[in-house]
Order: sequence, then C-alpha cells, then structure tokens
Amino acid sequence: MDPTSGPDLGPVLTALARTAVATSFGPRPPRARELLADAPPALGERAATFVTLERDGTLRGCIGTLTALRPLGFDVVRNARLAARDPRLPAVAADEVPALTVKVAVLTPPEPVPVRDFAALIDGLRPGEDGLTLKDADHRATFLPSVWATAPDPERFVAALLRKGGWPRRYWTGDPRSAPWPEGLEAERYGTVDYVGRP
Repeated sequence: MDPTSGPDLGPVLTALARTAVATSFGPRPPRARELLADAPPALGERAATFVTLERDGTLRGCIGTLTALRPLGFDVVRNARLAARDPRLPAVAADEVPALTVKVAVLTPPEPVPVRDFAALIDGLRPGEDGLTLKDADHRATFLPSVWATAPDPERFVAALLRKGGWPRRYWTGDPRSAPWPEGLEAERYGTVDYVGRP
C-alpha cells in the first residue's frame, strides 16, 4: 500500500508526531516501536517524511528524510524528536508541546530532472507542486513544496535554494537563469502529501 494514498492518515500521523515530542523529555523516552504498537498497517510501509513544528506561526523545528529508509511510523517518530531539537533553533520545551502546530509531509519518490542549465530547470518547475533537491559533491539542499508559499516565483525559489545550500554567491545573486551550471550538479523533484495537526 502506498502511504501517500488510501485512507486519510493525517490525524494518526500528526498525533504520533506530537506524542513523539511529548514523550521525549524524560530520561528514558519510549522507543518508536512502543508508540506504534497499535498503528495501522500503512505506517509500516517505507516512506520519507518531514516533520515541521510551529508555535504561533513561528518555526520551532523542521527535520526530514529525502529517501525512504524506514517504515513511515518510525520515520515520523524520528523526525519529530529531531525537529524538537533542531540545531538551528532553541530546543522545544515540554510546556510548549500542547501549543505546537505539527505538520507532517510524506514525500513521493524523487525523480531526476534531466537538465543542465538553470533556465531549463526554472522553466520546468511546477510552482506549488514541486519539491526540489539540488546536490553536487560539496553541497546539498532541498525545499519542500510548501516553500512556494514564501517564494512563489521560480527564479526566486531556485536562487533561495542555492543560497541555502551554500553555493557561491555568483549562483544565486542576480538572475539565476544566466548563472553557470555547477559541475556535477544534479536536480531532483518530488511531491508531498501534507497533514496538519493544530493545537
């Protein structure tokens, strides 16, 4: 069964992510297997996920997996607990958990984008639909499809991703269409099925 289709897993996944965070503060947090004891079979299918935690519209953590390495339920537990301690932000406190908005994105399998210049990449993107990963030997970065809400223009979307990934300024300042294609750069697109659990 494809975990991105079929019955609505939203309430199950967002509740699981919230529970994973809420139970992570003690000296011996329960293992994912314990939290998943009564989980539906779809949570046993391999899937890649991102878990995003927000409070009052402010990001509190976002961690994810781009490749389906483990069962869906295990991936959500792992990423929820890591998101609560996202190294870019202050760690989530136990008393914040009830006020968190929990977002779980289940990724569709990535597919290569067979281009070798930024103009073709930009022209081929589907705003609001495509997640994008760029990677070469020294850099790697991804934007979920949800990022289109803050960067709706394809040029801006790609430039922001190049900046996030640490590529030199010449790739993301000015018009990215005219920037040279870095040696060894590969692009992949993917979609997501998004679920939101509010406080």
